[in-house]
Amino acid sequence: MAYNEDEWLSLRPQEPLPSQCCGSGCKPCVFDIYERELNQWKQAKAKGDQSFLSQSSEPTHNDLQLIGTEKWSAFQIESVEQQTADAYLYRFQLPSGCCLGLTVGQYIVARGTINGMEVQRAYTPVNSVDAEGYFEVLIKIYEDGLMSQYVKTWKEWDSVCWRGPFGGFPYKPNQYEQLLLFASGTGIAPMISLIQYIVANEEDETFVTLVGCFRTFQDIYMKPRLQELAAYWNVKILFVLSQEHDLETLPWSYQEKSYYGRVNEDMVKDFVNLCRRKPFVVVCGAIGFNKDILNYLNRMGITEDLQFMF
Repeated sequence: MAYNEDEWLSLRPQEPLPSQCCGSGCKPCVFDIYERELNQWKQAKAKGDQSFLSQSSEPTHNDLQLIGTEKWSAFQIESVEQQTADAYLYRFQLPSGCCLGLTVGQYIVARGTINGMEVQRAYTPVNSVDAEGYFEVLIKIYEDGLMSQYVKTWKEWDSVCWRGPFGGFPYKPNQYEQLLLFASGTGIAPMISLIQYIVANEEDETFVTLVGCFRTFQDIYMKPRLQELAAYWNVKILFVLSQEHDLETLPWSYQEKSYYGRVNEDMVKDFVNLCRRKPFVVVCGAIGFNKDILNYLNRMGITEDLQFMF
């Protein structure tokens, strides 16, 4: 069937709005997908052959793939667990015996609609990479955040659309003698994924020091899981609490491993010196936090080949 001009125009891909880009550097981004689909549309229109519109570059080698970088997959919320006053842990259900298939530190993108506007944001699952039957994401709710307005509506057994995975930390067991991890707020998510991957492998003897930065003790996310990880012989977990002024008010198990104030260059030096070996440093947090930590490391002579930023 030959299409007329109006019919071809109705098939033209719609350019995404800026709010539909999560800003995390996904490959492919929604704008990359749009450009490819637009080129397919132009080619189909020029040749008068609509079959070009159905071409896809999405990998098809794995028929059991639950999620893809160019397709949206809906998963149901199995449980919601409040972590702090403004953060929640959402567990999503997967088919029995199936895992999401992510590697260490990879993130996935959620899609929602607020007041008719589509928004997308990236989140790193905090479950172990081989967890079967579920995946978990830690999300902080921002009062004025567009995506937060959508996330606030989530309840058990709601379905949420996801695509991915993207990014990740190219880690191999025993690749480094010592890892020093700096995380601020929900930036702790990929660090938890990484540590869980290390301790799950009895052959991996990498030493790990995690420095989690939060405002107060009450703002620390996933305390029970962090306590479990800290019990391993090769894992040390420390906290920097910017708005705590008296560490003696903390539970005794936290007093000796907590520091008060904002992370500064002297603290970073101390954390580096606490390491048993010269560390490879991984950083994840807000833009300002990441910039400060990397500046401190550079001034200390820890070169870029010994740094990784999520």
